[in-house]
Amino acid sequence: MKITAAVTESKGASFELRELELGEPRPDEVLVKVVAAGICHTDLICRDQWIPVPLPAVLGHEGAGIVQEVGSAVTGFVPGDRVAMSFHSCGVCPTCRTGRPSYCYEFFEHNFGASRPADGSSALDPVHGHFFGQSSFATYAIANERNLVKVDSAIPLEVAAPFGCGIQTGAGAVLTTLAVPAGASLAVFGTGAVGLSAVMAGVIAGCTTIIGVDLNPARLELARELGATHLVDVGKQEAREAIAAITGAGADFSLETTGSPQVLRQTVDCLAPRGICGVIGAPAFGTEVSLDVNTILTGGRTVRGIVEGDSVPQLFLPKLVRLWQQGRFPVERLMTHYDFDRIDEGASDAEAGRVIKPVLRMQ
Repeated sequence: MKITAAVTESKGASFELRELELGEPRPDEVLVKVVAAGICHTDLICRDQWIPVPLPAVLGHEGAGIVQEVGSAVTGFVPGDRVAMSFHSCGVCPTCRTGRPSYCYEFFEHNFGASRPADGSSALDPVHGHFFGQSSFATYAIANERNLVKVDSAIPLEVAAPFGCGIQTGAGAVLTTLAVPAGASLAVFGTGAVGLSAVMAGVIAGCTTIIGVDLNPARLELARELGATHLVDVGKQEAREAIAAITGAGADFSLETTGSPQVLRQTVDCLAPRGICGVIGAPAFGTEVSLDVNTILTGGRTVRGIVEGDSVPQLFLPKLVRLWQQGRFPVERLMTHYDFDRIDEGASDAEAGRVIKPVLRMQ
């Protein structure tokens, strides 16, 4: 079938809308009419080849839409289902089998390989597809039963779309990975979509001290409105000293969402003894960081990598939707919507910090 898709031709190139031929879904695949798709930082760093995704490709991994057709082996979905698309996983490795699919042994192949892992083919041949099992910067996408989540009709699809990656990552880091207890202190470095989702999750968890750390005054003010009890503008004050002054001994938990090695060092150094730092921000492959070993050793501190908030999307996303319905997780406040043909404008606005979460409307 003929579709319109945003093609990334080469490193750093603009998104170019083209008419492409999308192949039929295989027995284990699902054809989805894409209604909306979030633009995530990961899409942009893959465009820029910080992560070596093969190009030309159709990116996009926060899609939501309506099921149009299901393969013969698909049992959990039928045409007409409203769905959000999330990351893909193999389903059979030890981490998948124990409920941690975001640490799938073949996570790279299933999400960054931009092809079907089984045989290297693409339903968008000769353009690479299947990015995160979806390639949702398109009017239609081929997904898989494992990376689809049914979405309640009470939430608009253009609000639900970004739940599939950035929002579940920030919220899941607090609620699932770190399981932050009530009364704890939490420092969030970077108040973009992931960081602000973590701030809102900190409120839900019952944190009594939530510290937003950033350079952008407007984002810091939004962090306050969404539940941060304290703000640190690192353009005016040193983060570790400010957090020590707020908490007394340092933060119980911290999250690094920017991908900066220098910021990661601060995120570790601000911890109280036995504190835990969650690392979310993704820098270019090969990036290294310098840490003081004795800071970690003598304080019993932990540095923990986090992918997708340790989420099982089919279980976690419906919980977030219910929290949104209750008014306790107002993520729509992070979103700015763009028509599909304004995808480059949305990406540029996000990179410049003019918007927090750009969301494309395909139709």
